Amino acid sequence: MFSQSYKTLSPKLLSILVNRNICTSSSLKNRHSCKVLVVGGGTGGCAVAAKLSRSLKKTDLIVLEPSDDHYYQPLFTLVGGGIKKIQDARKNEGDVLPKNCTWLKDEAIEFDLKNNLVRAKKGDEIRYDYLVVATGIVQRYEKIPGLVEALENKNSGVCSIYSPKYAQGVFSTLQKLESGNAIFTFPNSPIKCPGAPQKICYLTDDYLRKEKKRDNVKVMYNTSLPVIFGVKKYADALTKLCHKRDITVNNRTNLISVDGDKKEATFENLDKPEQKNTLSFSMLHVSPPMSTISAINSNKDLTNPAGFVEVNKATMQHVRFPNVFGLGDCSSSPNSKTAAAAAAQTHVVFKNLQAVMQGQKDLPLTYDGYASCPLVTSYDKCILAEFDYDLNPLETFPFSQDKERLSMFLLKKDVIPTIYWTLMMNGYWNGPALFRKIMHFGRDKQF
Repeated sequence: MFSQSYKTLSPKLLSILVNRNICTSSSLKNRHSCKVLVVGGGTGGCAVAAKLSRSLKKTDLIVLEPSDDHYYQPLFTLVGGGIKKIQDARKNEGDVLPKNCTWLKDEAIEFDLKNNLVRAKKGDEIRYDYLVVATGIVQRYEKIPGLVEALENKNSGVCSIYSPKYAQGVFSTLQKLESGNAIFTFPNSPIKCPGAPQKICYLTDDYLRKEKKRDNVKVMYNTSLPVIFGVKKYADALTKLCHKRDITVNNRTNLISVDGDKKEATFENLDKPEQKNTLSFSMLHVSPPMSTISAINSNKDLTNPAGFVEVNKATMQHVRFPNVFGLGDCSSSPNSKTAAAAAAQTHVVFKNLQAVMQGQKDLPLTYDGYASCPLVTSYDKCILAEFDYDLNPLETFPFSQDKERLSMFLLKKDVIPTIYWTLMMNGYWNGPALFRKIMHFGRDKQF
């Protein structure tokens, strides 16, 4: 019956409808091909794309990234403390990506590694010769019952520095704090910048002291981890700091639900899961569980059992697909997930990818697990933690970095963001390894 109706249409109108259908189906599914596809336009993706853009044609380098916003996320802690504004951490994605690349503004929904193909949400397909996966990890606020509702309620006292949507509300929550419990959480999952939950805790403590409110507030740091920090040298310093400032640290304590109306949070003891403890709060800062995006963690060819891109931790090359590299937070390399780690990895990925593209079997560079965590401890002090895969200190400066210093705070607040925007995002910053050698006169001695 439907086909009969077409017979009543004029030939001209029929032609228009047919051509329109052809154009519509074509626009829904474009096919692209490139030499190198970088999936993710965050820290690692932009940096490695900038390096690649100097030797590839624009049509040979595609960056697949859906967002118009590029955030320097390490600044979110200072936003939460009222030191910086969220605008200070943001630039347009188009201004950060290298000009000599093709930006496909979409997100990956399927990785077909056996056919060198990535499918995007809007229907496009991208064929590649080489692939760099740099999609980071994402916040899973919804995994904690009641948390999203509490975050949306400005009077709940619940806040989080981990999202640009919520980071701006942390300082206003802090300003309203007069008494009661101020609780800070670390989730039972890998997270970006593992030191950040402590940083905002220390800033809160310092703010309350400056405002002469500290005696009325009990400050608690509830972490799922068995220690306050993974590197013993810095853990010892932070333990002393918490004791001095009367900050209660509860290890192996994991947030499992939030009631924003009652201002109550329920925690489980990870060593004795049957033990639950509900605490009232005036302020609750939540670091949410995090994971890779679903297109990655659902792909068994691409990932390890934990859902991270399965790479050789030394070369950052995929363990099963030699034309694929992982970079940054989404990779399985067992380093602390920080921007500093991504900077060091970017150089390794770039050089090793070049070697693979040139047909070399031996890859030239290895990643030692370097990561850095500037642990802001007050409004003018910071402990600069630097370490490797084995959690040994790997410090840049020729003095012991387990002390609170104004110089390290200024480095965190002003110098490192400038390095990020001007050098790293343009492909010229590979981390402080060269400066470390200069500072230590070529020796590997650490204090």
